[in-house]
Amino acid sequence: MSLTLGIFAKTFARPNLAQTLDAVANTGLRCVQFNFACCGLPTVPQSLDDSLLSSVRTELQSRSIAVAALSATFNLVHPDPAQRREGLQRLPVLARAAQALHCPLLTLCTGTRDPIDMWRAHPDNSSPEAWADLRESIDHALHFTADTGIALGIEPELSNVVSSAKACHRLLREVGSPRLRVVYDGANLLQPQDLGRQSEIFAEALDLLGPSIALTHAKELDAHGHPGSLGPGSGSLDWSAWFAGLRRIGYQGPVILHGLAESEVPPAIRFLSPFL
Repeated sequence: MSLTLGIFAKTFARPNLAQTLDAVANTGLRCVQFNFACCGLPTVPQSLDDSLLSSVRTELQSRSIAVAALSATFNLVHPDPAQRREGLQRLPVLARAAQALHCPLLTLCTGTRDPIDMWRAHPDNSSPEAWADLRESIDHALHFTADTGIALGIEPELSNVVSSAKACHRLLREVGSPRLRVVYDGANLLQPQDLGRQSEIFAEALDLLGPSIALTHAKELDAHGHPGSLGPGSGSLDWSAWFAGLRRIGYQGPVILHGLAESEVPPAIRFLSPFL
């Protein structure tokens, strides 16, 4: 089994990109999920200068850091159609940036009807209207980025419209595009009452989504089953079951640390290394 451990570059809050990437390199990791917030820009910028992209590429290459994924998160089902259109119209900018950075994947957020926070649940997320808007947004996202060939990664999250592995499988089946891929994060599939059923839940998710997984996120849960700032190995997620599932489906690719405090990074690396 060959897995590459990486990290969200945003884990390291530094005043500029060079210092951010130095902090990544100092951990020994050579793989990141990149976010243009590290350059002082919005996650989904309106435009990107070629000179900036060249500079980012040089900074990455000088440290031998690869970009496994580029964050492209905005609310795909925002109740205001104008906000959805704005995000979708900016996606080609990130897709071309991904090409420049030799990155194969943009990560999306399947969204929520909450107008303020795209990670907060809303009762209308389960409505047929929200699903229809998601389908329309995904279709547009694939169309607007088609000329780049960059894949788009969706992640099942309890608070979003795609709230489960089953919903994610339904979306993959309905859309039918090989460029629509999956970001797999075990923590985002679990509610507090599910801590005793982790092996079962992971197995079901991997049976449904395994062939479409392009990236995995390694995020820990606290003792009560809630995400926080803990690093893997210091909470309640069953990492043995999580990695056993990845081995079973033959996944070989990036495992990206996130949702942890910077101080938790070194012990997290030590804990995860034997699983890789």
